[in-house]
Order: sequence, then C-alpha cells, then structure tokens
Amino acid sequence: MQEPLENLTKDQLLALLKKETKKREKAEKSVSKREQEVEKAQHKIADLKFQVEYYKRLAFGQKRERFEGDKNQMSLPFEMEPQKAAAQESGLKEKLSDQRRKKTSNHKGRMALPEHLEVKEIEIYPKEDLTDMVCIGKEVTDELEYEPAKYYIKRYIRYKYAPKSKEGVIIGELPERVIEKGIPGAGLLASILVDKYQDHLPLYRQLQRFKRAEIPIASSTLEGWTRQSLKIIDILYQHLLEDIRSKGYLQSDETPIKVMDPAKKGKTHQGYYWVHHCPIDGTVLFDYQPGRSREAADHVLAGFKGYLQSDGYAAYDKIGKREGVTHLNCWAHARREFDKAKDNDRERAEKALSFIQKLYAVEAQAREQNLSPEHRKSLRLEKALPVINEFGKWMFDQMKHQLILPKSPIGKAFKYSMDRWDQLSAYLFDGILEIDNNLVENAIRPLALGRKNYLFAGSHSAAERAAGIYSFFAICKKHEVNPYEWLKYTLENIMAINHKDIRNLYPQNYKKLQQI
Repeated sequence: MQEPLENLTKDQLLALLKKETKKREKAEKSVSKREQEVEKAQHKIADLKFQVEYYKRLAFGQKRERFEGDKNQMSLPFEMEPQKAAAQESGLKEKLSDQRRKKTSNHKGRMALPEHLEVKEIEIYPKEDLTDMVCIGKEVTDELEYEPAKYYIKRYIRYKYAPKSKEGVIIGELPERVIEKGIPGAGLLASILVDKYQDHLPLYRQLQRFKRAEIPIASSTLEGWTRQSLKIIDILYQHLLEDIRSKGYLQSDETPIKVMDPAKKGKTHQGYYWVHHCPIDGTVLFDYQPGRSREAADHVLAGFKGYLQSDGYAAYDKIGKREGVTHLNCWAHARREFDKAKDNDRERAEKALSFIQKLYAVEAQAREQNLSPEHRKSLRLEKALPVINEFGKWMFDQMKHQLILPKSPIGKAFKYSMDRWDQLSAYLFDGILEIDNNLVENAIRPLALGRKNYLFAGSHSAAERAAGIYSFFAICKKHEVNPYEWLKYTLENIMAINHKDIRNLYPQNYKKLQQI
C-alpha cells in the first residue's frame, strides 16, 4: 500500500513525480502513435476507395478525358411521372409521323457511289406485251454489291525455241518470284499479311477461308509463307531502322506483347514493342525487345540527337539527359493524372484541367488556321506561355500553402506535373513540336486490337519479324496508302530493285511511284 503523500520526504516526492511524468509521456506517445496509425489507415482506406471508384469508372463509366467544366446540369430522375411520360410519348409519335411524311414527300437522294468501281448492268424489261410500243426512257437504280475474294491460278507458259542448227535452246524468262519454287503469288501473300497484321485475322481463321474454297493448305504451310514474306520485308525494314535514328524529332512509347518462350513452360514472356514516330514526315518504326530497360530503348535511341518526346517513364528520362537531346514530356499524360484525381479532389482537379484545356485551345486554333511552324510558335508564346506560367504559380501556391497529401491522387497529379515542368513546357521551343504524344499512341492502337485476337507471338523471332510489317502498315495509315496495294507492289519489286533505290519502296513514296 502506497504511503500518504504528506509522510513522504522531498526527494521521495520528486522521484514519484518523475515516475508519474514518465508514465504520462509514455502514455501520450502511445496515444500519438496510435493516432498516426489510425491516420495512415484512414489515408490508405481513402486511397483504396479512390482506386475502386476509378476502376469502376473505367469499367462502367465514361472513359474519355475531355474536360467540359461545370455546366450546372441537374441529374435526370430515374423514373418519369406517368402523366409526363404519356405527354412525351404523344409528342414523340406526332414528330415521328411528321418526319415520315417529310421523308416520303421530299427525298433528297442517296449517297453517290464511287466512280472507280466496276459496274455490272442488269437490264429489266416490262413483263407485258411490248409489241407496237416505243421506249420513251429508262430509270437507273444503283446498288452497292459485294463478291467474296476470288482465288485463281496464274499459269506461266514459257515457250522454248531452238535454232535450226540445233545448238542451244532459248526460253521465255520467268518473272521474279516472291518465294522461290513456292506456289503463292504476291497478291495472295499481301492479302495474308494484311488480314493478319492490319485487320487482325489470325492465320487459323484464314485457313477456314481456304477450306470453304476447297483449297487444301496446311497450317504449317501458311505459317511458312508468312515467315518467308516477313523476312523479305525485313530487308526494307533494316533500312528504315537506320533512317529513324537520324530523325531530329521522335515521339517514343512502348507497349507490351506476350511471347511464347520455351524456357517458360506454361507461361508467356512479357516482351515490348518500342514505337518511334517522327511527326515531321510521318515515319513510324516498331522495334521489338524482350525487356523494358533503358538498354532496350537504346537499340534505336543510343546515338539519337534532337527532340525526344515521351511519357514519364524513367528510361526516357535518362536518355533525355544526354548531350544533344532535348527531352519533351506529354501534356496528355499530365491531364490524365488530374482526370483520375477528380473523384479525390474535384475542385483542384477541375481547376488544373481548365488550365490544360486552354493550352489545347491554342493548339486547336493553330490547326484551324493551318499555321506554319514559325507562326505556331509565335501563337504559343503569345497565348500558351502566360497560361503555363499562371498554372505553375497556382500549383506552387497550392503545394506550399494548402494541405495536400503527397500520396493522395491529387498530390500525385501535382507531383507528376511539377517534377516534369521543364519538359512539359519544352514544346514552346519550336513550332514543329507537338503538345503531346498522341500521334505515336495512335500508331500503337492497331497493335492493341491485334493482341485481343491472336493473344501472343509464337516466339521472340516472330515478334521481331512482325515489327517490320507493323511499321510499314502504320506508315501506310499516316500517308493514306492502301496497305494491300503497297505490299503487293513491294513484294513484286523488292528483289529486283537497285539497292540504291530501295527507299523508293517506303509507303510514303508509293503514290509518287504510281505517277511515273
């Protein structure tokens, strides 16, 4: 039992006071630690809730990033009152009836069909007796029709001649074949590659077409034709690989591709296509690499000099710090970070998005007026630079004077932009530069569609071979060239063309070749 305080000496009282003080400090520390743990747990719960809402929005909600601002629109009710519904239905019925009367009485005609299509005429005469009747005119009705692809045999018959002296024999020269001693023609091979790499129709589905046409072709044969065709295209691709390294402005991005790997039984390897696009001339290059390291990016960018535009991936940051390289970042990626943060801090996120929206309005004005690079730079300095300065000042003030949790979505969005502020602003240096990386992302989209159909590449070498055809089909799209026509022409001519003129086979030069 503790002795009464009045019986304690001064030293005993001091000792007791120190003991109680230590107990209280320990208790306060324990409470403070628990409060910190609770606060961390609350932040983690808030972050997880945000992630759940974000993924729900990706799965079920609006996916576009366009920021439209607050239009003060009220949400619609889930159900309408019966009287209003009946009135609306009556009004809608009247409008539909009126519209049908207009269509019947005042038809403006159908869309004109293209003039380059073959026309098959079908003459139709009245079934009545036409004796002693005179034709006074005719009515023409056009109908767009389709016939499935037609297979046919191209048979070369080469005649042999011998002189009367019976010394020697001459024979007509066989044209250059795409696959030596193979049966497929250039048109068939071009169709197979376009179907697979442009229209994303896997080879096993293409085999069904041959079966329906009663043409017996083994799957291994079809795979062999594809492999040999891609090897031929690789000759042109190697020149493109060298040429892309000398471009002074590249937009770069990477996208995953699953690859079958014998070393990983039951699993696929995660490889990457590194995609590089030159906005100046519309050149696109896909480069397959097994990894996503800086060394993988260096296969193309090792000696690059000029403007390099990319997202915030660290491998590009290291390359962007090299001498002779000016690194640009992408405003579309910065915008996405703020768009994701709207559910976390709508006021600040929408404020940031409004600044970015003003920057894109300047770009839209430059496109509408078809400005030259010099005038586009002047317009940006006049209208975009003040917005960037105001935006940066606002973000700095928010981070300094307002409570923004660094790990919150809005905090991450602020950090993403502020860490890359110089690179985001670098597009103001030259009018040839783009505000974002969207052009190279557009070039990647067809590959993303293909992945959903064929799921993986058969091997690392197959992925490497496919890089060439993906590159040239992307260039065809940029320059509005028919990929089948270009590929058929290229397969027919690549083996016979002078090596000095091989770049004439690039898709961007195809239309010029057809005019010669």
